[in-house]
Amino acid sequence: MPARLKLVAVLLACAAPLALAWIAWDFGWGTGKPGNYGELIAPRTLQEPEFLALRGKWVFVAFDSAACDAYCERKLYFMRQVRTAQGKDQSRIERLWVITDRGSPRPELLAAIEGTRISRGAPGEFPGRVVDHIYLVDPLGNLMMRFPRDPDPSKMLKDVQRLLKYSQIG
Repeated sequence: MPARLKLVAVLLACAAPLALAWIAWDFGWGTGKPGNYGELIAPRTLQEPEFLALRGKWVFVAFDSAACDAYCERKLYFMRQVRTAQGKDQSRIERLWVITDRGSPRPELLAAIEGTRISRGAPGEFPGRVVDHIYLVDPLGNLMMRFPRDPDPSKMLKDVQRLLKYSQIG
């Protein structure tokens, strides 16, 4: 093989990955969905006393009335199960149910969600229709993520595992 052909072959071999990457980007092959399931929220520090008391922990937050319909119970159940599924890291996570009215929860519901902290208050800094979401507050007290209505607990679990793995705090 002549020297000139070898040089062209080497140049083509070096340029091919760049050319293929350029073509892939133009056709949208390289862009994908984000790696997280929950929706990231622009962080905002929460100053309410119940959140100040939980600093240093990751906190799942659910808002609902004390009557707590089936959807509310499912949210509280998912919060409990995702926390339990963390194994040795479950102590890094707290659960908070903020009751938005003056009613009292049923005793059997309280027994089922044992360990969940209960508070009363208004949503304040929380975006969206708060009864539709489970929110996540970081150990510094910043609201940072919310999960969609009727969340997939296995995807929530994956998000939380990733956060706990890479978090140097909480």
